Amino acid sequence: MLEILVVIAILGLLIGLVAPAALRQLSGARVSVAKQAIERLGTTLDLYKLDTGSYPTTDQGLQALLIQPTGLEVWNGPYVQGGKPPLDPWNHPFVYRAPATRPAHDYDLCSAGPNNVSGEPGADGMICNP
Repeated sequence: MLEILVVIAILGLLIGLVAPAALRQLSGARVSVAKQAIERLGTTLDLYKLDTGSYPTTDQGLQALLIQPTGLEVWNGPYVQGGKPPLDPWNHPFVYRAPATRPAHDYDLCSAGPNNVSGEPGADGMICNP
């Protein structure tokens, strides 16, 4: 009986030490996936600009990559698959603004990150296009 209690205590200690490290790795992986998704969407937005002459406006949003905005004669979309704008790894919509609110950027494309902060590009916790 005492041996079983010792084994259970050791297993409990191992789980207590390993679980936090595994959760940190998962969080880091989601941040990495968000950065990669923003890069891919940035490339898609560049293709859109090549076809139409400008990035979608804030009002058009990422929906312009799926459905042709009114008034555009040249549009070779849809530019993304799935029928709806992509979500970040935390299942929140990406924040898109054009023109950008950050200096030296044509547009802002951000994920609210794990904390789902206010949604302002450049705010703490936001993961944005470089």
